[in-house]
Order: sequence, then structure tokens, then C-alpha cells
Amino acid sequence: MIYPTRRLVLAAALGAPVALAVGVAAPALWLLPAGWVVLLIVLAATDAAVAAVPGKLQLGAPAAVNVGETFALRLSVAGGTGAGGTGAGEWPRRVQGAVTGDPRLTLANGGQTALARDGSAIVAVARRRGEALISQLTLRWQGPLGLAWRQRTTPLDRRILVTPDLRAVRGDSVALLTREARTGSTIQRDPGHGGEFDTLTQYQSGIDRRRIDWKRSARHASLFAKEYRAERDNNIVLAFDCGRTMVEPVDGVARLDRAISAGLLTAYLSLKLGDRVSLFGFDARPRLASAALTGVAAFATVRRLTAQLDYRDEETNFTLGLSTLAARLDRRSLIVLFTDFVDTVSAELMLRSVGRLLTRHVLLCVVLQDDELAALAAAEPLRADDATRAVIAGDLLRERRIVLTRLRRLGVEVLEAPWRELGPALAARYLDARQRRLR
Repeated sequence: MIYPTRRLVLAAALGAPVALAVGVAAPALWLLPAGWVVLLIVLAATDAAVAAVPGKLQLGAPAAVNVGETFALRLSVAGGTGAGGTGAGEWPRRVQGAVTGDPRLTLANGGQTALARDGSAIVAVARRRGEALISQLTLRWQGPLGLAWRQRTTPLDRRILVTPDLRAVRGDSVALLTREARTGSTIQRDPGHGGEFDTLTQYQSGIDRRRIDWKRSARHASLFAKEYRAERDNNIVLAFDCGRTMVEPVDGVARLDRAISAGLLTAYLSLKLGDRVSLFGFDARPRLASAALTGVAAFATVRRLTAQLDYRDEETNFTLGLSTLAARLDRRSLIVLFTDFVDTVSAELMLRSVGRLLTRHVLLCVVLQDDELAALAAAEPLRADDATRAVIAGDLLRERRIVLTRLRRLGVEVLEAPWRELGPALAARYLDARQRRLR
């Protein structure tokens, strides 16, 4: 394809006033302006014909990246011919390359870059999970006069797998597992409601009085307390809300992806420590329900299952989703619910649904701290619009606190943290619960 450059268009436009002046002053010379246009066309055609032809545009890209990761798409040109196609070694006056990318990727400068002989790079950011398709490469170059672009498009089927962010799993898991492996002695650890009964022992100072078995103590005329055996195959359910509110971005990445990254860290630790992990995803209806997985080797399966948690623009049906989850569970479980809400109205159905789960299971509700709302509420108002935004943001934050407070009063464990701290904070909460055997 050949088309004019900006220089050619400007040259033609500059000839318009001259043509008008000639037409008014000397109508008999009206062919001169037309000759100027013909001259420009001939020059542009010659410029395109004698331009050196670069070789084939090639793309270098990673096979897989983490969601939210910044990486480089490298463009290079292989081969080429000299001016007029007569020989190799000459480089065109100006060369540009462009990449047509997937909406899952954000490309710097619209995916365009100037190309040098040794290649160039386009900075890209992976915004969403899935397969990002690079469908075509476009190469264009100018002749020595800079009057015409020559363009060549190459169809491409290069796919880049955008996976959940596992950097926290690799880095933070080591420190957390080291913490869990520390040994020591304590007088008593609270077993909560999930420890498995082992035996009775004589009551001693330091034992929680809630563990006293009053019936047997009355029978023996001496205080006896229950001892519990630690459970290693605790049931952990990672439940992901995939509805509309979880698609909203946090620092450029969807809330759902932030939640999945934190959930994978907890899943890895759970499998490493001998617990059972299952995944559940829902929005307007249940989308994913996996069997319980055990062993570190099952982490690859967990990671693959998270790829099925797609983005949805539907409102979340908590009643259907959580009731379906409860019907699938045949033993007491720790349910980690990743969700979000906008106001008390949208959270009302969630509050009703989680109340039913608490009769048998332990529920940990995980929400991302909304730094954007907090910044709007704390910003100094300089105009009337700023004051309006601050008031609305403050109201939304107040309603959010109301919902979280109601959840805590129901007996729900609540974790609210910034996205950078969510994974370690959730894993630490899980390890603390496991140590106290709260499940």
C-alpha cells in the first residue's frame, strides 16, 4: 500500500493559495497550478519506487506473563533490499512498526514505534487474564524525499498467555512457611470449634475454661478439660465473586485478578500444609465448582482452574451462589469469600446469605481496600465539583464500613487490605486460624 505523508499533503495545501492568486491575476495560466499537483504526484511515485525496502517484520514476545506485569514486545526487521530493490544494505529514511494487540494488553503509544536497524521495543502491560492475541504486524517506511509511505501488513497468530500473578506465591510463601515451621511451647492454644476431640485431661492453670467438660467434672468431683487433636485435612474453599463489581480495576488490574493472586498464595500454603482446597466461582449463577484437591502437585490444577473464572458484567446473585456452595459441602469448612460491594443496598442479599453459612461453616470475607475513594474523600476541595466528589466518596466509605461492621457482628471474619498487601495478609490470617484450629 502506498499513501501520502504529511509533507506531501502540506506541499499540496501550500499550492492552493498560489493557484487561487494565479487564477485571479492571470486566468490564462490556470494550468500552472495543475502542473504543480502533477509534479507532486510524480515526485511521490518516484520517491516510493526508489525507497529501500526493509525485510520482514518479526515479533519477539514472551509465551506467558503475569496479570499486571509490564513487559516488552520486541520488533525487528530481517533482510531487506537497497534502493529500488537493487541490493541490500541501505536503510529507508524513516521506518515505523505497529502491533495490533488484544484488549487484554495495554500498548504504549497505541502499539506503534519507530524502528532502528537493531530493532525496537513496545512496552505492554497485561491487564486481564486469558490468551492475548497479537493478530497482525504493520511495517511502513518512507523514501528519501519523505513524500510517500509504503506499508506492508503481515497477519499473525501469536498468543500470549496472561496468567494469575504468582510472584507472591514464589516469594511470600517461603517466609510464611518458615514462620509456620517455628517450634516452641505454649501453655495452651485455643482450639475453637474445629479441633477434633482426642481425650480428657486434668484441668490445669492456663487451660481455657471453655474447654472444661462440666458433666464429667461433676461425675468425678474434679475438673476435667477436653484435649483436641490437630486436623491436617481441613477443608478450605476459595469462593470468588465474578460479578460486575469485581471487574472494576484497582491500579489498572481487575479486582478479580487481585483476588485470584491472593487466593493462589493461600491455596499453595494450604496444599503444602496438608489441607484440602476447592474453588468456587459465581456471579448471576454458579460458574465453577471444583472437587477438593490435596497435595502440592495439585497446585498446577488450581492455577489452571482459576483461568476459568471469567469476567462478567452481571449482578452477583449471592442467594443462589452461596446456597449452591453450602449444598455441595459435606463437612465443616473454612470458606474464603472474595467479593466487593458498592453500598448497603447491594450488600443486603449478601448479608442474608452469609448468615445461613455460619450455622455450620467458618466464613472469612475478603475485600480490597478502596484507596481511590479514600483519596477522593480526603482531597482538599478547590472547586464545587471537588466538594461534591468528596461528600459522595465519604458517604460510600461510610456505607462500606456499615456493611463490614454488620458482617463482623454476624460472626464473619473480615479482611480488608490494600491490593499490595492482600496476599500476605490473607495467608497470615489463614495460618493464624490454622494454628488456633478455628475451622
